[in-house]
Amino acid sequence: MSTTVLQNDPNFQNLRKGNNLRWPASEAESVSRIEICQSADDVAEALQKAVKAGLRPTVRSSGHCYEDFICNNPGGVLLDVKHLNDMNAEGSGHAYKIGAGTRMGDAYDSLYKTGVTLPGASCTSVAAGGHICGGGYGVLSRLQGLTVDWVSAVDILTVDHSGHVTKRRVDSTHEPDLFRACRGGGGNNFGIVTAYYFDKLPQAPKEVANARISFPWEGMTPERLEAIMTTYGHYQETRAKDPDTWGLFTALGLSHRNSRRIGISAQFCNPDGTCDDLSVLNEFLDLFQPCKPVVEQPQSVESRHSPETGTAHILTGPDGTPLPCSGPHNISRQSWYSATVRGGGGGGIRAKYKSCYMKQNFTKYEARTLYKHLTREIPGAQLSGIVAVDNYGGATNRTELASQTAVSQRASIMKLQFQSYWMSPQDDAVRLQWMHDLYEELYSDPANNAKYKGTPYPGHQYEGCYINYPDVDMIAYPFWPQLYYGEELYPFLQKVKRRYDPNNIFHHSMSVRA
Repeated sequence: MSTTVLQNDPNFQNLRKGNNLRWPASEAESVSRIEICQSADDVAEALQKAVKAGLRPTVRSSGHCYEDFICNNPGGVLLDVKHLNDMNAEGSGHAYKIGAGTRMGDAYDSLYKTGVTLPGASCTSVAAGGHICGGGYGVLSRLQGLTVDWVSAVDILTVDHSGHVTKRRVDSTHEPDLFRACRGGGGNNFGIVTAYYFDKLPQAPKEVANARISFPWEGMTPERLEAIMTTYGHYQETRAKDPDTWGLFTALGLSHRNSRRIGISAQFCNPDGTCDDLSVLNEFLDLFQPCKPVVEQPQSVESRHSPETGTAHILTGPDGTPLPCSGPHNISRQSWYSATVRGGGGGGIRAKYKSCYMKQNFTKYEARTLYKHLTREIPGAQLSGIVAVDNYGGATNRTELASQTAVSQRASIMKLQFQSYWMSPQDDAVRLQWMHDLYEELYSDPANNAKYKGTPYPGHQYEGCYINYPDVDMIAYPFWPQLYYGEELYPFLQKVKRRYDPNNIFHHSMSVRA
């Protein structure tokens, strides 16, 4: 039986919040009760009670939802499934199991001990529940694909026409349409996922090499920023398509001028999971020599011995000093376990996010627009924010999986996440306006189709937005579902919605419309 937390409970105020402290937006928009569930049976029982009482249920696995889909639920019930972290697949007929409440860092830890991993979130505190069903990806995805590409079955609770809760285990042969929808269609759309199963998972790398370079904002010009961006983008649309580079995951952090630096980080391993040959990594870093980067000295890496791994260490020259920028780069080389399983964190702050999939290199218009807004100042406000440009492609672009999963974006080379963080509610308006202005102008190039102005609508340049980075601003556009799901996939998801959630029990401002 679940534990009920009511508004008069001293823990209620903290438990009702997500990681984004903008939600709930007010006392009036808060849930009226929270059900802390320990098992799938608890979730089913709590869900049935909510439906019978006519209360809207929302579900939370780790609280990382970017928008108000979970915590803004006036008078409703929040089902907390963070304790559904069972990874024992015995008796399931599958090799591996990940409960919906399992933190990804814990999943990596457990899986690593069997020699495998899941190419998921680099934020290890995010839980599997929402991450996987939204098509989660991470630093190994170029090499190994998306999380949903490996899912073999899903346990999910649905509610039928009569209001009865049904437990289902769906796969490619049992209710395959619902199974497909759970592999990228997003959370709180069709039911409550309680567990994922996998028949096979990729091998965990033995080690990874990490490197970072940065460029000071001091002396930065529009031309120089354009050179950095197009150098990065050109690599992604050319060399990065070659399979020997798929173990290279990079991120270009285009941060606001107030942060003082723009950075590029890279993690690399060869396809065989080793770092014996770092030529691909060095080749990538060498591209930025004309841009005059500052080579950041690798931070001291704590020596860690973990099962089946070596000790983390830093590459040095014969005299013991870190290798210089020209030639071999300053590269921190450590076990994959230490680099990934021990990392992560975040949350507990006010934030706003947006996203974009890119199919081609940056244009001059985009570079100049970003320069304009990343150097913008607003009187009385200390702006901060970042456009994180992850390289994409590789194994994520296996086009045959588009028809098997609910991820339609299988042609992109870069994936952008727009982020802004702040502490005070008084700063909400200015931070949100800055982000809105940046995004709208960035995707309003006069050379593009005016019908989709202000959005990265799928076409020759873009491939829409990522549902795990939801942005309620997009619902102002009548075509917002196509931004996230594409023109062909969305009607399929609507059909699944009508069949498995006929009463629209699971809904929010950006849920699939039946």
